[in-house]
Order: sequence, then structure tokens, then C-alpha cells
Amino acid sequence: MTKMTMPVSPVARVLIVEDEPMIAFMLEDTLTEAGFKIAGIAAKLQPALTMIESGGCDVAILDANLAGVSSAPAASALTARGLPFLVLSGYSSDQQKGAFPGALRLQKPCQPERLIEALRSILRGLDPRRTQSSQEAFCEEDGSSPGRAR
Repeated sequence: MTKMTMPVSPVARVLIVEDEPMIAFMLEDTLTEAGFKIAGIAAKLQPALTMIESGGCDVAILDANLAGVSSAPAASALTARGLPFLVLSGYSSDQQKGAFPGALRLQKPCQPERLIEALRSILRGLDPRRTQSSQEAFCEEDGSSPGRAR
């Protein structure tokens, strides 16, 4: 008799790179409740780079602007390691031309369900922007055009 086993899905470790403490804590709570493990929280670029280089995360959420410093070097470090990430920012893509090419971007404020869905999609290697319904779900938090600053 053959024993069937269900594939076990490891808990994804998420690095949160966010300089606003209340947003970072809210993200931590949301992600923990959704079953993710928090690999760390970095409010500044250098600690983020150190955490990325340590290899302790599977995916990251990056705020584009960390107290006036771009998190683009963190995005580059994640890309170099083959780790997926998304950019969660109050800035539009037009305001950050070239800083995060090809990155999935979510506009702050972002509904928790959309963030969780986006993380799960990129962890599966899927790009949730590929369909029109996903475009609306991931880019239009308040019905405005994708990329428009609020």
C-alpha cells in the first residue's frame, strides 16, 4: 500500500522595509494573521541590505522612500538573490521613474486582502498584473488611475 502525503508548504518569511512605525506594525500584524512569518523589519536602507544579505527572507515588501532615501538598492539586492518583492508606496510610479523597473507596485493605503493576494501571487512566481481584473485590484485602491498620487 502506498502512503499518500500532502505537499507541505513552508511558511514564507517576509522582510518589511518601512520607515513609518505604525505602518510597519500594521503590516506585521496583517501578515502574521495571514500565516506569514516576519523575517524582520527595517526602517533604514542599511539594515534592510544586511537582512537581505543574511538570506533570512523569502519575499519582501519595500517602501520606496525611507525617510528621504530610496529603497532601490534593496530592490537590486533582492533581485540579485532571485527574491521576489513588491513596492508599497504612497508615491506613484511616475514619481519614481526607473527606480523599480518591472516591480509590482501597490499604492498606499492598500487593503490587507490585496497585499496578501499580491504576496501569495509573487511567491508562486505569478505576476498579478497580467489580467485586467488584477490590474484593477492591485492598482486602483480608490477608483483613480493606476500610478496616480493621492
